[in-house]
Amino acid sequence: MNARKKAQAGRILSVRCRWTVLLFLLIPFHYAIGQPTPEVVRFEPFTWASTPPADCPFEPSAVLTGIRFLGVKSGFRYGDTWYPSWAADGLPLAGNRFLTLATVVRVRQIETTRDKAEGPDESSVHTPVEAKLFRETIARAWPGAKITWAFSWLALNDQRPDYQALRDLVVSYHRQHGDEVTFLPGGYFANMYNTREQVNRDLHDGLGLVSRMVGGGYRPRAVIAGFLAADNLRYLAEREDIHVCQGNIWSQHAIDNGDGDGSVSYPYYPSAEHFLKPAQGREDLIDCVNLDGWTCDFLTARRAGQANGFRSRSGVGPIETLLAHGTEKGLDEILATTAAHFDDGFKLNHFAWVTCIWELVLVEGRRIYGYHGRNGMDGLERWLSEIRRRWPAAKAITHGEFGLLWRGQFKDNANLDYRFVQRGTGFPGSEPDKRIRWFMNKDFRLALLGDANKEGSEKVIDFTRYDLPAKEPSDPKPGEHVRNWSLMNRLNQKGLRPVDQPVPLSQLTEGERAFILRRCPELGRAADK
Repeated sequence: MNARKKAQAGRILSVRCRWTVLLFLLIPFHYAIGQPTPEVVRFEPFTWASTPPADCPFEPSAVLTGIRFLGVKSGFRYGDTWYPSWAADGLPLAGNRFLTLATVVRVRQIETTRDKAEGPDESSVHTPVEAKLFRETIARAWPGAKITWAFSWLALNDQRPDYQALRDLVVSYHRQHGDEVTFLPGGYFANMYNTREQVNRDLHDGLGLVSRMVGGGYRPRAVIAGFLAADNLRYLAEREDIHVCQGNIWSQHAIDNGDGDGSVSYPYYPSAEHFLKPAQGREDLIDCVNLDGWTCDFLTARRAGQANGFRSRSGVGPIETLLAHGTEKGLDEILATTAAHFDDGFKLNHFAWVTCIWELVLVEGRRIYGYHGRNGMDGLERWLSEIRRRWPAAKAITHGEFGLLWRGQFKDNANLDYRFVQRGTGFPGSEPDKRIRWFMNKDFRLALLGDANKEGSEKVIDFTRYDLPAKEPSDPKPGEHVRNWSLMNRLNQKGLRPVDQPVPLSQLTEGERAFILRRCPELGRAADK
């Protein structure tokens, strides 16, 4: 080895020695300062005693049946603070009743684009004060309940102190309660005002803002959207890896800024042809579970908008019930609609689901919209408390958790077979002498309406076929509003077209009756009469 190479090797060895000495010196410093040697404690193994009170709202776990300490100390022996919460992972869909409750945080009533909005400025009632009242009301009525918070584009970007504090507060609720925090594109009506390409950009950027707001690598499991076109649902699934979306408002027509009647009311995989159509096979299935926004009274839902003083979306929604009619009358309608699913619906479908979006503006929206001086908080607390009293095993989980539970059981729409029956409640538009039956599956939805006390009086008021081709509207042009995205073909419950005349089942064509009986053979006698 020549002198030059020897000198170079010597320098390398010297550097290595110095690093070795330094690391040797740092090791005890690291343990002395960062990780002190724990005290070694050994004790007799024991099982932690757990005797929950009789009125405990939480069901005992069938998987985690106890905690046993093995007799070796590791840090601390006990924890002194616990925040119990429903865990959706591993929770079965069948045999359970579910409530999904979401709220929307916005600035203006309808955000048509990123920089344009319609309707009143609601910022004065979007503060931490209203959010705290709303969340504490839920926690008081239903300890352990989890909800979904959806922020609009403007609400995510507003730098006024109230909105900054509101965002921080909601993030704390995510950490404390397990609430979901997500994005709301537009103001329920993104596709009515924007191209599909723009909606995809809004989804990508909005979800990114939510992730940064929450921090820690957080990613929502679901999106709240009101209505969302099939291409955008596919984008969520394939590009954003989000597989749940509140993407349709069941029965909505002639109200607010968009129409979208024609879907089934429980979860389904949408078709690439139309977001309201259940996918007919794997080739056109979009892997994004489509959820309804509000559970409606099936009798009032057959109405169009607010014609003749009726409200088509009456059911569990607070605007149509508590704020319009007061706590007592409104709560009766909310509970009757809930019972239609949690009682008869549960028997028919072996699980039940009620869903509602309770916008944050409603907490003190009376300052802007009047609402007869009401804010609905007493009705909200009484509704949730009554659910826990009547159906104590019901689960209040987020939209993402519920949608993924459903997705875990249903791989496609082949086995969808939803059945519902409801007698009128006496609420405006829901005649107490009427009874409606709904049959919903991959192939069609069918509604029979008749006299509740007269056998054989039923007539078909809706027969929407999903085996027929469907097409969504084209993108709106700049400055335009494309309102009607409904899926109406053979016969629609709203009765708006000349063809939408109720008829006995027997008066459908022979081919239509055969098509129905393949799915619903029990209707054979009615089809023959």
